[in-house]
Amino acid sequence: MDPEAEYNNRARVPEHPAVMAGWQRDASAWREACPRAELGLVYGIGERERLDLFWPEGEAVAMAVFIHGGYWMALGREWVSHCARGLNGHGIAVAVPSYDLAPGVTVSTIVAQMRAACAFLFRRHGRRLMVTGHSAGGQLAAMMLATEWRAMDPALPADLVPAALPISGVFELEPLLPTTIGAGLRITPAEARAVSPRFLPKPPGTLHCVVGGDESPEYLRQTRDMAAAWGGKAEALPGLNHFTVIAPLADPGSALVGHAKRLACRR
Repeated sequence: MDPEAEYNNRARVPEHPAVMAGWQRDASAWREACPRAELGLVYGIGERERLDLFWPEGEAVAMAVFIHGGYWMALGREWVSHCARGLNGHGIAVAVPSYDLAPGVTVSTIVAQMRAACAFLFRRHGRRLMVTGHSAGGQLAAMMLATEWRAMDPALPADLVPAALPISGVFELEPLLPTTIGAGLRITPAEARAVSPRFLPKPPGTLHCVVGGDESPEYLRQTRDMAAAWGGKAEALPGLNHFTVIAPLADPGSALVGHAKRLACRR
């Protein structure tokens, strides 16, 4: 197994610049077209500790979080606003946070920031959250499901995040260590293990892991192994690669949005 070839998604998908340019275009369009968008809500003290909250028409029936990818080192919420569109079409509010980027901060710090964003949303709206996310955001979504919220704040519900939908997540970070990604993260073996949800105890709640069917064997394996470890479901979406796999989130009629809706509306 060549870790660089397995995990360097930009090298695997030469057309990724055009796909990502499409993200920016579609994200900007949804920020303008969303029935109600609260942009730049402050959940922490850092400049990037901000989130955008996209509301559906009428009263929201549930609330979800979508966490962007970028191998913890790139991108931000403004790239993926359109990933709220599908769930918004079903009456579900969607928060899209940014976080500080490695190597300026550790992955552990980013996990803590996403916990702070989820706690902020609960304190503000009193709603439990289904958390989804792409790539690095998939790892972060799984870490939210595994969080002991009452250890963080006794006023928070133990099941603040009762369901997670990671999309093309990296759930074991140790294979990244010999790659250019690992070098960029400047992550130690100890931290890589500590922030690998695959090796954490199975939490309560529901896990549904999704991956593009055209992704590398390692991404497919990690998705299967993560779901098996926590008794969840693993699903490969045919014909989609690491960059096109989030496209269905913008379509209220897609099967992926249907799965997300069911998870978000669980009681």
